[in-house]
Amino acid sequence: MNNIGYADLKLLKETYPKEFKKMLKKVKENYPIQYLIGYVDFYNLKINVNEHVLIPRFETELLVEKTINFLKNKNYQTLLDIGTGSGNIAIALKKNTNIIIDALDISSNALTLAKYNAKINNVSINFYKLDILNDIPSKKYDCIISNPPYVKEDEITSIETKYEPYIALYAKNNGLEFYERILSISSTILNKNGSIIFEIGATQAYNIKKIALKYFPNAIINIYQDYNNYDRFIFIET
Repeated sequence: MNNIGYADLKLLKETYPKEFKKMLKKVKENYPIQYLIGYVDFYNLKINVNEHVLIPRFETELLVEKTINFLKNKNYQTLLDIGTGSGNIAIALKKNTNIIIDALDISSNALTLAKYNAKINNVSINFYKLDILNDIPSKKYDCIISNPPYVKEDEITSIETKYEPYIALYAKNNGLEFYERILSISSTILNKNGSIIFEIGATQAYNIKKIALKYFPNAIINIYQDYNNYDRFIFIET
């Protein structure tokens, strides 16, 4: 069963007063309670979620915090969020910076939810549909950020993830498919002296750094750890 706190159980009961036992049974069967409640608290914001998007994790809040601090020391005007999902990263960054943000996703359902999340959190973000593996954005940006699918196709994950969208979790090439693609097109869509920021899998730092240096041999690259001291974020200054 999921590790459920008292507050979540209380919310579940408030959300489903007549069907609480039925919903609790689903949770005991490892259905994500976040989907039942319908939203998560992410960086002090309410982000609605459903089965069309990945559930935002605590680690990604740390990515947002580090990115906000990073942007304070840059004169960047524009940022692109690739694979925005629920819009959580883009919305949190927009809420805490003045940067102009575009956000893209391949899923129309995810974009519908992301637009709604931006609306209820009173931020202006330009959302558009694009398959980053086959198409290239038409604009250039000072900064690119992405928490892309990075789970290896044969990797065993926690049981709860079976309810989350496959395309938001798994990637080919040992989980490196999206990093390779984004870095390969960055010379086209990234402004001079721009930066690329990724959330990464715990064992991927070395390989992603290697890919980054292939495309940007003079880049300054910093790798940061999450709350459990796993490599989780990579900042690439080109």
